[in-house]
Order: sequence, then C-alpha cells, then structure tokens
Amino acid sequence: MGKVYYVSKNVGLGVLMLGTLALAIIIALSIAYDKERAKNRSKPGDGVTDSTSMPILPTTPSAPKETWDHYRLPDSFIPISYAVTLWPRLVPNDDGMYIFTGHSTVVFRCVKETNLILIHSNKLNLTIFNEQLAKLSALGEHTAPAIAKSWLVSKTQYLVLQLRKSLTVGRSYILYTEFQGELADDLEGFYRSEYVEDGVKKIVATSQMQATFARKTFPCFDEPAMKAVFNVTIIHDRGTIALSNGKEMDSLIDGIAIRITTFEPTERMSTYLLAFIVCDFVNIHSTQNNLSIRIWARRKAIDDRQGEYALNVTGPILHFYEQYYNARYPLSKSDQIALPDFNAGAMENWGLVTYRETALLYDPSYPQQETKRELLLSSHMNLLTWYWFGNLVTLRWWNDLWLNEGFASYVEYLGADYAEPTWDMKDQIILYDVHKVFAVDALASSHPLSCLEDEVNTPAQISEMFNTISYSKGAAVLRMLSEFLSEPVFARGLSSYLNTFAFGNTVYTDLWDHLQQAVDNTPGLHIPHSVHDIMHRWTLQMGFPVVTINTQSGSITQKHFLLDPDSVVERPSQFNYTWFVPIKWLKTGVEQQQYWLLHKTGCQMTTSGSDWVLANTNVSGYFRVNYDLENWDRLLSLLNTNHKALSVINRAQIIDDAFNLARAKIINTTLALRTTKYLSNERDYIPWESALRNLNYYILMFDRTEVYGALQAYMKKQIQPLFEHFRSITSNWTKVPEGHTDQYNQINAIGVACSMDVEGCRELTKSWFRQWMQNPMHNPIHPNLKSTVYCNAIAFGGTEEWDFAWKMFKNATLASEASRLRGSLACTKTPWLLNRYTPLRSVRQDATSTIQSIAPECCWDAPGMEGDHFSFSSLIKWNHEEISTEFELQEIQRRNQHVGFGSATMAMGTGYREDLRPILNGVTENKVQVLKWFTEEST
Repeated sequence: MGKVYYVSKNVGLGVLMLGTLALAIIIALSIAYDKERAKNRSKPGDGVTDSTSMPILPTTPSAPKETWDHYRLPDSFIPISYAVTLWPRLVPNDDGMYIFTGHSTVVFRCVKETNLILIHSNKLNLTIFNEQLAKLSALGEHTAPAIAKSWLVSKTQYLVLQLRKSLTVGRSYILYTEFQGELADDLEGFYRSEYVEDGVKKIVATSQMQATFARKTFPCFDEPAMKAVFNVTIIHDRGTIALSNGKEMDSLIDGIAIRITTFEPTERMSTYLLAFIVCDFVNIHSTQNNLSIRIWARRKAIDDRQGEYALNVTGPILHFYEQYYNARYPLSKSDQIALPDFNAGAMENWGLVTYRETALLYDPSYPQQETKRELLLSSHMNLLTWYWFGNLVTLRWWNDLWLNEGFASYVEYLGADYAEPTWDMKDQIILYDVHKVFAVDALASSHPLSCLEDEVNTPAQISEMFNTISYSKGAAVLRMLSEFLSEPVFARGLSSYLNTFAFGNTVYTDLWDHLQQAVDNTPGLHIPHSVHDIMHRWTLQMGFPVVTINTQSGSITQKHFLLDPDSVVERPSQFNYTWFVPIKWLKTGVEQQQYWLLHKTGCQMTTSGSDWVLANTNVSGYFRVNYDLENWDRLLSLLNTNHKALSVINRAQIIDDAFNLARAKIINTTLALRTTKYLSNERDYIPWESALRNLNYYILMFDRTEVYGALQAYMKKQIQPLFEHFRSITSNWTKVPEGHTDQYNQINAIGVACSMDVEGCRELTKSWFRQWMQNPMHNPIHPNLKSTVYCNAIAFGGTEEWDFAWKMFKNATLASEASRLRGSLACTKTPWLLNRYTPLRSVRQDATSTIQSIAPECCWDAPGMEGDHFSFSSLIKWNHEEISTEFELQEIQRRNQHVGFGSATMAMGTGYREDLRPILNGVTENKVQVLKWFTEEST
C-alpha cells in the first residue's frame, strides 16, 4: 500500500511530548514483557503434583562440554514415527492457569552406538516413572537397556536419558513420555489465543511450532532434518472442533463430555510444520480433484462470506504449483484457518495453514477492493508454495533458511500473476523485495545469504535467520538466476530437485546440481561458469555491486556498494567482493546481447551522438547501476520528454539507484532529485512509489529545518497533477479506478496531496469522514481509501474525530477494520490524545505495530526478526529514519545502555548506527544545495 506523508513534527513541543510518551510506553512494555517471561519461567511447576516434579541438571559456561551442552542433536538416531495425544483445557484450573496434558510415543532407530538419549523438551512437566522421566522399550522381541539416570537441561532444552548399556545399531526403540504444559498466551508452541465476540471472551488453543517451539508441546527431536510420521489424537470439549495436519478420521464422544478426535497419519515431515487447534470455528469447503479444501474462521466471519475469496483461489493456486513444479500435492486436504491472535502473518503448516485474520479474510461487499485482495493473494501464494519447496523438500538446517524463504517470496509473484494476470504482480517484486533488501544489504554489517551450520546453533541464532536478507535477497537472487537461465530451464531444474528429494532434506548446493543438469540438457544455453561458481558469489558473500558504466570510453567496473562510504567491512570474502554479474541492457531503446562482467573491470558499452544506455533492464540483476554524467543527462532528458520509452520497472529503478548513489556520495544529491522532475507527467504506481519512498528520506532529514517549506512546495507541485488525474478518472471521486495498480496510486495521490496541502484534498477526506460520523452504520469510504482517509481526517481534525474513531475501533468486528482504525488513531497531532490510546488493549500480535503507530520518533531500523510476541527488533526495524539529530541518536544509545531492548539488543549494534549515521550527516552536508534546488524547482 502506498505510503502517506504527514506534516507531523513542525511543533517542537508536540515532538518532545510524543517522544517522551513513546519511550515511556516502550520501557513500560519491556518491564511488562520481562515480568511475563519471568512468570512463564516460574509457572510450569505450579499446580502440579509431586509425581511430575523435574530434576534439572545445571550447566555452567566453564564446565567441560558434554553432549547435552551442545545445541545440536547428536546423529545417533533417526525418528520413524510419533503417536501424540494432547488435551488442552480451555478453562483455567484452580490455580488460574490454562494447561494442556498429553502423552507421546516416538519410535526411533539407532544408527550409532550410544548409551545416551537426547530429545528436546522445554517448559514441560514430565511424569516420573520408577524415578525416571520417560519409559524406554525396544520394538519387537528385543529388550531395551535400563535407564540409569534422567534429567532436564534448561539451557539446551533437552531431556537426557543415561542408559546402563548402549543401544544396538540397527534396532528400533520406543520412548514414552507423559507431560503437562501451560497453555500460555505467548504465541509459541501450543498456546492460548483469546478474543471477544458479542461481549463474550472466547478461548482458542492453537500452535506455532516454527522454529523451535514443538519441544514446548511434547518431547521430540526438534530439528528440521529429523522428519517422521505423526499420528495425532486431540481430546477436546464438546462443542469444539479439533484440527491438525491430517484429515480427521474419527471423533468419538466418551462419557465425560469430551470428544476424542484422531487424525490420519501425516506424511514424513519436520516437527516445525506440526499444527494443533481446538476452537468453535466453522468452515466453508469444496472438493477439487479429490482434494478437500476448507477455510475455517469465526462463525460471524464465515456467515459474512469473508472466506469465499480464499476458497475460490486455493484450488487454482495448488493446480498452478503442481504444473510449475511437475509434482503433485501429496496430501488429502488443505485447511486454512484465520486466527484472531497470531504472531506470524501466516505459517505454512503442512495441511493446516494458519493466518492472521487480516491475511485470510476478505469482505466481499466491496468487489473492487483489489488492494486487499492482492495482500490475501500474495499471502496465499507464499504459504502454498511451501507445500512443495519447504514441506515436501526441507532444508537440512536453519543456516540455509534463505533458500526456502527466498524461493517462496519469489514464486509467490509467479503464482499471483497466474491467478490475477491483469494485476502485473511480477513487477511488484522490485518494490517489495529488491528495493527493500537493497537498503539492508548495503550495510557493512550485513551478512551472506548462506553461512556455515556451526554459525547457527541456539534458538536465538535460528530466530535471527528469519530476516530481510533471507526473505527478500533470497527472492532477488533466485529471480536473477531464473532470468539468466530462462524460466523454463529454471522450472525444469526445480522439478528435478523436488522429485529427487521428496520427503527428504537438502542443502542449497543440491539445487545448484539440478539446475546445472537442466543447463547441460538445454542446447544453445551457455553461461560463463557453472551454476555453483556463479551463485556462490551471490550467496557466500554479503552485499551486492554497483556497476559503473562510462559510455564515452565503454569501460565497465564493479565495486561493493556501501550506503555509508566511510563504513569498514570487517567480514572477509573469499571472492574479494567481486561478483559474476549478468547485465541485460538497452542502447537507445534496442535490446543488446547480455554481457557478463566477470572481473572488477570490463569494456563493452560505448555510445555516440545522442545514444543512451540503460543497464539492468527490468532490474533482472541484483545490483545498482551508475553512469557517466553525460549518459545520466540523456536518461533524464528521455524521462522528461518521453518517459514511456522506458519500462515502468526501469523508471522506478533509475529513481531508486540515483537516490541511493547520492546517499553513498557517488553522485551529487541534486542529480538524484532531478530524477523526480518528470513525475508531474507520471501516472503509474511503481515509479511513484519508488520516488515517494526516496523523497520521504528528505522529509525525515529536513522536516525540522528551513528546507521543509521549499520541499513541501515542490512535492505539492509534483503531486497535484496526479491528484487531478484521479479526480478526473473517478468522476470526482465517485468511482473506483479500473486498473489494479491505479488503485494503489490513488492512495498515494490522496495521501500525499493532503499532506502537502493540495487544495481540496483535506476537505475531501474530512467530508467523507464526517458523513460516516453522521451515520455510523453506513461507512461511505471505499476500503481501498479507508486507511488514508481515516488518518488524514484524524490528523487534520480534532477531538471529535478521534473519539469517533476510538469508538468504532472498540466496536469493530472485522480484523482489517480494527487494524486500520488502530493505526489511524495515532495520526492525531494532539499529543494528549495519544495518552488515551492504550496499546495494551491490543491483542499481543498487534502490540508492536501499535507502538510503531504511536511513536514513529522512537522506532528504529536494523536487520533482524524475532519470534517474541512483543518484538523490540521490529520496533527498531520500523522507522529509524525518524531520528535526524545527534541528540536523538545519543538518547537512544543511552536508553540501550541503561534500560536495554531485550531481543533487540543486537539490532541496536553496529548496523543500526551505521544505517543512521548517513542520515545525520546528510542533514548538515546537503542542506544548502537541497534548499537551493527545491526553491528553484518549486517556483
């Protein structure tokens, strides 16, 4: 969705009050968060009889490394199958705790002689049998060794069994445990989700196992390579339904008002893909090619037909992927469920995909609400592609997470383009992945896509792999690979890979092997090196190059691009930060033969007369491009006279490259600003979105300086024609634009026009909002525009508008509507109103975004993603650029030293300071020339 800009910090007192409020909220939440974590650590033993007390063996950093001190499981066993029974209690016990009980049997084969069994177990109270925490028996007629000793290791999250004799290689054994755990509201493992419907609090037992939370549900070999078949039984109250990965086989009612549901055995799969849910939801369903497809949600949402779009697109999406991969979907059902409280946006559990409500449900009352449908479609495409690339074939260890996440991020665009061919979805990867990750990967503190296995061990280190580099750089690099191999060759290699390793585990080089086979079997396809050699340059070293082309001499050079040219790269590269760069290019509009830049320098691209060169056509490669000044001038002249001579993607690329080259001090700032002069004639979304993201950098730098007035005048001049364009094609705002991306750009037009005080814009949004206030049962604002209109009406309104929005937020029954209103309430420019905006009223999944909405001045950026229900990392990641003074930087660092930021401490380190420093330098270094340029161009 297009970003909206507000004149929010011209009043210094308001800024100080907002900053103080935001920091106070963050500190208060950090204290609450630490208390909750402490409570969770102390609670598991509460209300448990002596028979389930657990001996814990302490470990110290100075102690010799025992097997159980290592975070990785030994390679002594291969799990074969589990039988897991769970019974969640949806009402608190006498101690006020929600709990679940269960028992588990795992059959495993011994492949290396050992007298030690290690299996993951975390925060579970285990029942004691004959003074031991588990029972061990042998499969068949053999006898298992007796257990001499058993204990728990909290640091590495193991249950350890010391045996009196060694297990026999080749034999299979059975390990049985009984356990009790807390059905906590921490969004991890088997957890409790709460929501209110018609004034009644409802409880859902649901799960999130990725990456290391299955062990919090039952003892298991909780690593992705430890695949097994799971036989699941769930005991639950009458009036509720139980769901898991397999299809329900039986659901029996016994004499004590409970139901026992058993599920068909799963395929061989990893523990992190398990899902268990107990709720009172209902579904809509269909059967396509003998596959059962069901969409589950709260009854009201289903009754309002909010699941129909998901139901209608699931079958075609699965069919597309079966064709693309040349591999059938192996399960008998595909369930998707919308949860009121879910930390991840969605999770690809095999056969039972879990979503936030906002990521699955769609209000059909507005059939032209394509911006919402796109978000749902992209989410569907991403999650369902995992059924093959991730679930069917799974990474061996989390160090290769990028391959699965990056692949899903890339292929979702292909699938979405298939499902909605008029939406031009494949182009949007440039905005939402390529440009996004460029900003992170241009830091000296970035990291390679792939790393050694022994660099990723602890649960915290695993969580850190779920970041922008894994998702978006993975997508960008795989897209580049597909471009220089061609999509058909790429797809043939994928099909071979998936069918060869089905139900198994791989490392990323296995994919390179199968792609190389596809290359070798394609007559006429030649690449300068093997797939391995080319791709190692992109996966084993961080960053990306800037390719500089001198069209006068024809010389081409590459250099590691760093956003801060003064930063020091401490991480060595075996390739000396040189890449094998595939360059597709145009010469005066004519496509040229692809050029491979294999060394630091090359020579190819010369021009004469009025010829111009454009490299990296359609941003097919993962690199930035710089030119000699003469070629820049010719490209900018082309934009000003005939911008449609260049593709939409390349117009966005020119803008984004130029602004980032200027930030890196490679070109002059005014040259970057010149790329926006043609925008008064631009009507397409992608170039506008690229420009607005980059111009926002200047707003954040200068909105508290004398530059801001001239900047605002310039942006008003540039946005006004776009605003008038949409006024015209919508017949004075009475219709919805027909084009998909036009609907996005209408949001940009209105949002920026109101922020820059274009005549008639603020009055328009306030009038729509006022109509709604006069008749709360009928909202006249189209859903595409709700976020923008709400925010502007509240920003430029008063207490009455804020109070009305707060009332509608509290009464909202649609998750998407509640989300829009929650964010818009923070748009007020009246600081005291924010004191009434209590973020702790939000469900846990929304806590971080709530603080982000309230406190942009105190939300900062750094690479990193965490799994905690309240993520300081996400706060830091959101908007560091709001910091534009040295004082603010020092204040944040002081807070970090004295208060701390929990899981975000790492994010507060080198990368954060490195990313922020150019902003602070830019304020002082560029002010004079930027003021002069905006002043001249705004008249």
